[in-house]
Amino acid sequence: MPMPMLDRRRLLLTSTAGLAAATAPGLLLPRRAAAADVVVGFIYVGPKDDYGYNQAHAEGAAAIKSMPGVTVIEEENVPETVDVQKTMESMINLDGASLIFPTSFGYYDPHMLKMCEKYPDVQFRHCGGMWDEAKHPKNAGSYFGYIGMGQYLNGIVAGHTSKTKKLGFIAAKPIPQVLININSFTMGARTVDPTITTQVIFTGDWSLPVKEAEATNSLVDQGIDVITCHVDSPKVVIETAERRGIYSCGYHADQSKLAPKGYLTGAEWNWATVYKMFVEKAQAGEPLPNFVRGGLAEGFVKTSPYGPAVGDAAKAQADAIKADMMKGGFVVFKGPLNDNRGNQVVAAGQNFGETATELESTGYLLEGVIGSTS
Repeated sequence: MPMPMLDRRRLLLTSTAGLAAATAPGLLLPRRAAAADVVVGFIYVGPKDDYGYNQAHAEGAAAIKSMPGVTVIEEENVPETVDVQKTMESMINLDGASLIFPTSFGYYDPHMLKMCEKYPDVQFRHCGGMWDEAKHPKNAGSYFGYIGMGQYLNGIVAGHTSKTKKLGFIAAKPIPQVLININSFTMGARTVDPTITTQVIFTGDWSLPVKEAEATNSLVDQGIDVITCHVDSPKVVIETAERRGIYSCGYHADQSKLAPKGYLTGAEWNWATVYKMFVEKAQAGEPLPNFVRGGLAEGFVKTSPYGPAVGDAAKAQADAIKADMMKGGFVVFKGPLNDNRGNQVVAAGQNFGETATELESTGYLLEGVIGSTS
């Protein structure tokens, strides 16, 4: 059993010299035992069972626990403060971790970067951090997935299912990745019916359950009958939608248990693919890549099974498009495209595939989206 988070941080109040001189053998034994194995640390900003962002990573961690020679250490509910530095240090000094995955956005700079410099023999890989070869340590790196394709498929299913042709999207912040998902969801839906609209509400932060419930109810009151989201835990959104009798599309992980009637499908992370790759390379003594990206075709992203409300036409179109995506090279952002203020943002003849660097600076909502980034 991993040591409770609070106990770990209290232990770190002891100096490094004090730990080295400690006479209690239980403190030093994990470090010696780990020498022949790979000890991997996972750090989560929220609970591992949040039906969302953290659960998706925890499911990936669970997939490598059965690998021979692998010991997994996990800490949940670690804030994006100096606390995460203490957690990383405890994993290294108490458990002998040689590979650490700090999964939350705010862990990267300055916290993970400081630990990289302090422990150059430990490898750190961050979810979504923009590792820069010119200025960041060589034992740092980042990994992420192109999940916008999954939201595009969500949109197709939502477009077929909606009776009002009014969709809803609850989002935390208008950063590029969130905006890509909103736009992708809307474009998928509008392949079914170009008159469909998506109403967006930004809550202002990644985990605000009360605001997420209020936003969901507000959207339902406006006649929206299918909803999705980009927040850390979709649990509140999905449960509220189910209680109000509307449909939902999931995000991050599978939320179908929360909405047995209204859950349509979902865009999920498949971090097991990424974590197995890193661990296999570490066990083989091979260099770990510093910048890793992939989508549906690479197995970084997957879709939830269809719910009972999804019709045959929705399944047929979504399955056909997914098959094209799995071949690689499918493009969602094809010009000409206008934003919802009438400005052209993708010119005629321009095609931005999921790997296009232009999408990393997305700052607009496309035509068909009701809402504002400011």
